[in-house]
Amino acid sequence: MTLDDVLRPSAEVAEALAAGEPVVALETTLVSHGFPGMRGVEVALESERRVRAAGAVPATVAVVDGQIRAGLAPAVMERLAASPDVRKAGPRDLAACVVSGDLGATTVGGTLAVCRLAGIRFMGTGGIGGVHRGFARTLDISADLAQLARTPALVVASGPKSLLDVPATAELLESLGVPVLGWRTGTLPRFYSAAGGPPVSARVDSVAEAARVAGLHWELTGGGLLVARPPGRSLDVDELTERALEAAGRAGATGQAVTPAVLAYLHEQTGGATLEVNAELIADNAGLAAELAVAYPAANRAT
Repeated sequence: MTLDDVLRPSAEVAEALAAGEPVVALETTLVSHGFPGMRGVEVALESERRVRAAGAVPATVAVVDGQIRAGLAPAVMERLAASPDVRKAGPRDLAACVVSGDLGATTVGGTLAVCRLAGIRFMGTGGIGGVHRGFARTLDISADLAQLARTPALVVASGPKSLLDVPATAELLESLGVPVLGWRTGTLPRFYSAAGGPPVSARVDSVAEAARVAGLHWELTGGGLLVARPPGRSLDVDELTERALEAAGRAGATGQAVTPAVLAYLHEQTGGATLEVNAELIADNAGLAAELAVAYPAANRAT
């Protein structure tokens, strides 16, 4: 089995990459684990629409029928939403998922691993994983961070997910050499909340500026960057998040099961408000990632 047998971009994605056209990767755990029912499919399709509207090609990633796909048909997204046993496919899970033939929805880290293989430089998502609260006891740190450090890609997200230890995540990103660029902000957003996070490593106020920073960073160090875009609507869910984590602990949720459990609790307790903010920021981040991908060549010819 060769890489060409395993990694199968769609015809549209393959043609765009071969031609040097802008491509934006999108993850799929939002489809399988982030939203109830088919709502995640709607969010994924809206994200793809926003990428296309900005002039780029969406490459939504999943493991399907023993292959890693980059570029999915809506019917495949519906399978991811409807199947009760979809695996969350992080970097460690890709090979096993391919060999077993299991259906796998890629995390941010899993998607970044595919970006590195396929040569995709831009990605949009809702929030990244990071250092979990109580990490000194559990050593629970998302694989997203290590993959971001080693992958020459720019990820647009609304900061680390709110259930995490956001200051510790920022410290680890610094240790890993990952620039955190605040999109028109000097502080790191906290997913649902635009305020209250630690300072970013640099603020960027335009697409061209962010694209130039990315280009020079890749020349200097070769690793990834995070562009942290605050949510358009900000919600203060700190107290609810504490309750959600306690409820997840009582239910025995650990590891990859914690995030979907907390998100479901927040969606229920806020009457769906967090769900709507989540949907909006995912699509907004996908659109900004596409703007950056489109602007990148011209911005870096000028430097």
